[in-house]
Amino acid sequence: MSAPTRRLTTAQALVRFLSAQYTERDGVRRRLIAGTWGIFGHGNVAGVGQALVEYADVMPYHQGRNEQSMVHAAVGYARQLNRLSAQAVTTSIGPGATNLVTGAALATINRLPVLLLPGDYFASHAPDPLLQQLEHPVEADVSVNDTLRPVSRYFDRITRPEALIPSALQAMRVLADPAETGAVTLALPQDVQAEAYDWPEEFFAERVWYVRRPAPDPVELAAAVKAIRSAQRPLIVAGGGVHHSEAEAALKAFAEATGIPVASTQAGKGSLRHDHPADLGGIGHTGTAISDELARTADLVIGVGTRYTDFTTASGTLFQNPDVRFLNLNITGFDAHKLAARTLVCDARSGLERLLEALPGHRVSKAYEAEYRAGKERWEEVVEAAYRAADENAVPTQTQVLGALDAAVGDDDVVINAAGSLPGDLHKLWRSRSPRQYHLEYGYSCMGYEIPAGIGVQQAAPGTPVWALVGDGTYLMMPTEIVTAVQEGLPVNIVLLQNHGYASIGGLSEETGGERFGTAYRFRAADGTFTGAPLPVDLAANAASLGMDVLRAKTVRELREALAAARASDRPTCVYVETDPAPTAPPAEAWWDVPVAETASREAAVEARERYERQVADRRRHL
Repeated sequence: MSAPTRRLTTAQALVRFLSAQYTERDGVRRRLIAGTWGIFGHGNVAGVGQALVEYADVMPYHQGRNEQSMVHAAVGYARQLNRLSAQAVTTSIGPGATNLVTGAALATINRLPVLLLPGDYFASHAPDPLLQQLEHPVEADVSVNDTLRPVSRYFDRITRPEALIPSALQAMRVLADPAETGAVTLALPQDVQAEAYDWPEEFFAERVWYVRRPAPDPVELAAAVKAIRSAQRPLIVAGGGVHHSEAEAALKAFAEATGIPVASTQAGKGSLRHDHPADLGGIGHTGTAISDELARTADLVIGVGTRYTDFTTASGTLFQNPDVRFLNLNITGFDAHKLAARTLVCDARSGLERLLEALPGHRVSKAYEAEYRAGKERWEEVVEAAYRAADENAVPTQTQVLGALDAAVGDDDVVINAAGSLPGDLHKLWRSRSPRQYHLEYGYSCMGYEIPAGIGVQQAAPGTPVWALVGDGTYLMMPTEIVTAVQEGLPVNIVLLQNHGYASIGGLSEETGGERFGTAYRFRAADGTFTGAPLPVDLAANAASLGMDVLRAKTVRELREALAAARASDRPTCVYVETDPAPTAPPAEAWWDVPVAETASREAAVEARERYERQVADRRRHL
């Protein structure tokens, strides 16, 4: 007797399959693919598009305006839900597909799950060359979708209907695996999408993917305990893995029991509340003074769920104690072995719990605790000074904007940022009050991420106030998803800071001898130079034209009032403020390596090279 089958197109089978996939961790079950973003063209409208109509009752559809933005929205959604639920993104062949590459890179670098379903050429090659097809003279199976291979954790081109079965299962395995997750791409040839096949009923059965919490190896655990017991100045570096594992309570218990202080990466900020005695704030190039002071003298650095990017290590110049050693607790062996560390390859929460069990009564010295607590108090005075506005009727500085927002938000509000000068100011100054409040995408630092990510976060956490912080440069990259927020009725708030140029890269250009060339929005004169007059661009009017409510704030007082009104609104709202460009953030406490021209005739570059050579001399290889 033959097994029961169901005759569906490949696209219909895929959508039906995706609707029956779940994750489960700690007894909590979620839809693995909770919805699908899509922009339709000839490469997917008659396949996946028709399938989404066919199964609209089980697969929610969201209409986007830009393919990259749709991936950002899906990434924001997955991050808000600790990678336990994700979204799919479908596009046409050609530019729709290649627009996915930036978003895919962002997802994979940040270890966040998203399923990409780009259209592809005809598997039969019957109408070659079709519209938007890349013709390669010696590799007929290459398409533009191959650009997604290096930025995907799993990639397949489904050239036969039956090939979908093993590939779809592998795709779900990768998306749900905390050690492997990232962007997953199933390229779908147009003709195969529409081709019918007799699918086994088992393919559509409900399937649960259990998200593991692997425990540390006993031998590694014993070595880690020995290293901690022998350390006099240990320091924890909390990364994004703390959040993904929902290990915040375990980290808090570990820090309180041992007295070991905690500094955080951009992804890890909020692992402890800002007012916890052991929380030292950010670390590295954009870190706090006390975090970086302790990092320079630490004899044991305990990395928990961190990738140790160059911002965290100050390009290899931060950890200066000659005897410093590293202990890395990470769910991936790839990251755990960085900096020649002792390793605990395990889930962050289970690893911290096992460490605490194995360290009864262990605590750092009272002198060390007093040292870092005093440093924390000193830094709080720096934050207060940066946030404080002496004149409520003055134009606010950027840090005063953050101070006003700090006063307006509640504990569970989510603040989103990704690029420009804001990430540095936020990492140093923001007072995180809950694990998900601080949402910085700094693995890829992608301009344009904030607004679509805000939509994804709002979808994942309905009723939560969401704030997308953007400068004028970032806003101009990708404002189009404002229309999506309006269409979906999502009350995302945008705080739009206008400073007429690229503030962050302008400062970096000046520091490295580039003389701020090409970093401001100014009129170009007939001789090719730029005049001092800013462009007459009204970004607030643009946001209003796309459907947002817009509140213009010219002073600190008006800014406070506008932020309060935006938080109380049930409509997508933009708070627009032109900021005083005078720098008010505390300077960097650690270096960042941006190579400077080794030879140049201009004085600015010559001086920058001299500074560079002095700083790069402090780099260490930890072996």
